[in-house]
Amino acid sequence: MTPSTVGILGAGTMGTGIAQLAATHGNPVVLYDTSKRALKKSREQLERVLTRLREKGRLEPGRKREILDLIQITARLDGFESCALVIEAIIEDLSMKKAAFRRLEKLAPDDCLLATNTSSLSITSITSVCRHPQRVVGMHFFNPAPVMKLVELVPGMLTEDSALRSARRTLESWEKTVVVATDTPGFVVNRVARPFYGEALRMFEENLADAVTIDWAMRELAGFRMGPFELMDLIGLDVNYAVSERVFEAFYYDPRFRPSSVQRRMVEAGLLGRKSGRGYYDYTPGAETPEPQRDPDLGGQIVQRILVMLINDAADAVLHKVASPSDIDLAMTRGVNYPKGLLAWADELGLPNVVDSLKTLQSEYGEDRYRPNVLLKRMARNHQQFFDNSQ
Repeated sequence: MTPSTVGILGAGTMGTGIAQLAATHGNPVVLYDTSKRALKKSREQLERVLTRLREKGRLEPGRKREILDLIQITARLDGFESCALVIEAIIEDLSMKKAAFRRLEKLAPDDCLLATNTSSLSITSITSVCRHPQRVVGMHFFNPAPVMKLVELVPGMLTEDSALRSARRTLESWEKTVVVATDTPGFVVNRVARPFYGEALRMFEENLADAVTIDWAMRELAGFRMGPFELMDLIGLDVNYAVSERVFEAFYYDPRFRPSSVQRRMVEAGLLGRKSGRGYYDYTPGAETPEPQRDPDLGGQIVQRILVMLINDAADAVLHKVASPSDIDLAMTRGVNYPKGLLAWADELGLPNVVDSLKTLQSEYGEDRYRPNVLLKRMARNHQQFFDNSQ
């Protein structure tokens, strides 16, 4: 059987990564962008990445050329007429994505599966402009797409089961771990992960600890690969802040998701992290990173506060059927490399202890931001756990 052709709309970093992924698994790819500069950068990125993989012995001789030959990089849209799947991977802007899907419906065959790589926008909202929304799904890849194992697969309200099954088969043929999430703000990862940044920023704003100390605590004491400020600098403060704003607005301004005014001011100042040379850290040549305050009591307080807030949001995702407990833990470990699944971690800590910590914070601050999730309270009261550890 001839492998299906995959179309990709948008030749940025993510679109190029998805193209590499699909071609590596034998699919012909049509990679489209309106920008000749973007297409040039995409071609250079593919050459560079595949050359590096070959030098490291991760590609067999001749494979680089085979993969590149499968990818047609083009500023013409007529190639989408033969595609079985088209993935939109343009800027995270709702109006632009809607315009893209209006155009895709006219170009792609009627039986073509259409997907959006949005990280937090509503699939149902994007497909509201489509004549056939039943064939549209969300495929949220994580960067870099060829490396990160997780893909969040998100049906809109009108997506047909057959489209969801087809999307899953394709992703699994690309050796991806697939988590099906409900079409809610942020899906699983960007919803549940907000306190990793938000609570760290709150402690930073309160001058409880500086960025380097909070990062030290989360890395060295909690086992995360990167601290929240290091990770925000890597992602880009503008990108992280924009997601925070979208999730906050989508949840009708729930105080749990309120963005940070400090982060907003840094974005306004152009201090965007690694890509601008300065964020919470200084990346200019010769700049020295300050030493953290290695106080185990302070570090324990930092870890406890961020962790119980993460667990609270993970429990909220279970309560609202965003995904199953096992899929939520899988998403957080495979999608953002958490050292443990948050709900398994909650079981280890003891749900009554998590609830007590949240109640203490709520009492101290008098804010609804720290309210314990109702599912956590019920399970703690009934001596329940998220997972059966007796096996």
